[in-house]
Amino acid sequence: MKNNLISSEISVTEWLSLNQFLYEIKQIDSPCVSVYYQYGKGQETISLLRDTKRKESFEIIESEIEKIITDLRENPSSVGKFTKTLCIFGWIKNGKVNTKKIGTSMKLPYIYMVSKRPYIKPFRDILKTNYDVLLVTLDQKSARIQKFYGSQIIQEARLRIDLRGRHKKGGQSQGRFLRARQTKIHVFFKKVANKVKKMDSNSELILLGGIGLAKTEFYGELDSELAKKCRFVENLSFSTSISDVHKKIIHHLYQHRRKYVTEIIERYEKLFKEGLTAKRNDVIYKALEIGAVDTLIVSAEYHTNSQFKNIMKMLEIAKNMSSKIEFAVSPKIIKKLEIHNSVLAILRYKIK
Repeated sequence: MKNNLISSEISVTEWLSLNQFLYEIKQIDSPCVSVYYQYGKGQETISLLRDTKRKESFEIIESEIEKIITDLRENPSSVGKFTKTLCIFGWIKNGKVNTKKIGTSMKLPYIYMVSKRPYIKPFRDILKTNYDVLLVTLDQKSARIQKFYGSQIIQEARLRIDLRGRHKKGGQSQGRFLRARQTKIHVFFKKVANKVKKMDSNSELILLGGIGLAKTEFYGELDSELAKKCRFVENLSFSTSISDVHKKIIHHLYQHRRKYVTEIIERYEKLFKEGLTAKRNDVIYKALEIGAVDTLIVSAEYHTNSQFKNIMKMLEIAKNMSSKIEFAVSPKIIKKLEIHNSVLAILRYKIK
């Protein structure tokens, strides 16, 4: 099943700013109030905060968030050309309320959640931030392996061998030279593959590029686990600018996410036949409360329908019950699965 998860990819400039912002947010290790809302919906969000009763400590945080929303109505904080979604995080440290905010030019789902740490999954899934990616650039005599976390290079390795390009003599001597040369290249690629394996931990993708046939020859040296993560990158060389490298990383992360969502939907359709799914909101709500939900599939546009508040509560329960949450952005998927007004669930076990 083909789908387009999102109509356009985020710009490099905005992606860099968001990666830096989320790197700072990930350092927060405290219970946090996370609020996402579309620009122009600030007053509705304030009403929602006031109508929802929380523990006193969270009410104090929400009071500060209300003040920020009021200020943002006039001066939205954005890293993109136009602000579509505003995101605010609030937590208490040393008895003082701390907040961070950012705006993005991309649409994110409406979120109002209290959880053990800031809830940043929509950034990761929809804007492709803070992923681990290995970038391998090589030819037959040199290789550069860069480990990216978001936009930051956190580890780098370079390997090289001396490799003569030609042999002046012909005949058997030329044949021996070419065989020895190919063996040397093979040994070099083995060494590079071992280095890639050592540097790979939780990388989502391994992007492989370089001029000539070296990348396809090298691919054969990777073990099956690394090969599954590997994607070939066109027009990548040692001289490619870092800006273009970031563009290529973003593009391949978007492609990877599309494939991942397709696999989730295929899994849902398979488990539907086995009675391990649920579609009615009231059934899913009860399943969430008893920890029976493995994965919750939600339309990223859910806040435009009458089930808005109910679905928002379900998201918070899912997060705090360690259920996976997946946001569907593609209109084709939303229409096919009829989840504009509801959510879908993959269950851990059958429920009555």
